[in-house]
Amino acid sequence: MYKEIVTDVFFDLDHTLWDFEKNSALTFEKIFSEYDVKVELADFLREYVPINLSFWKLYRENKIKKEALRYLRLRKVFDTIGYPIEDLLITDLADAYIEHLSSYDHLLPYSREILDYLKPRYRMHIITNGFEEIQEKKLRNANILEYFGHVINSEMAGVKKPDPIIFHLALERTRVLPQNALMVGDNLEADILGARAVGFHTLHLNVHKDPLHNHGEIIDDLREIKLYL
Repeated sequence: MYKEIVTDVFFDLDHTLWDFEKNSALTFEKIFSEYDVKVELADFLREYVPINLSFWKLYRENKIKKEALRYLRLRKVFDTIGYPIEDLLITDLADAYIEHLSSYDHLLPYSREILDYLKPRYRMHIITNGFEEIQEKKLRNANILEYFGHVINSEMAGVKKPDPIIFHLALERTRVLPQNALMVGDNLEADILGARAVGFHTLHLNVHKDPLHNHGEIIDDLREIKLYL
């Protein structure tokens, strides 16, 4: 479908290639053990996953700062599950989480398969809202950094997806016209609507089981990219 027009494929990282939920769970398992936090991991994660997504939405909308995101998401989860914990320990956990998260290297199913398929055919890049200090570590530790020509992050751009500035920066850095660019991401608002507003083609990797929509093509796993490229 896009074979004749696309030259460059841009990927989001977390929840699109890098298995955020699995790597995050392993990180919490490690730091809870180290800091003697006695919660059931399954109970914690059940609340953490949606709460984390809601705080990332606030972060994208510039309603909270990075430091507040890191602290408040944990505070809200512990309050929700009724686990008493001091602010100082939450701060220590937040720092330890960031320190260890990028050391885990699990990818979503078929990530490496699709990267190998695309590598001889297209140039590939990353556009991410993730924190600059850990995103490249994630790519390197998962042994996929070499697939990508450019890694564009929100701290580099000064704005977060879906702001058009970050997509324009990506096009400028890669010297690509939007009609020759394809964005693949999991977040409808940040990745798909943001990229489409600038003129990208898009594929929405619907890992969160969002409602069906008319904002471009939807895929359920990364193998389906082969149907379009």
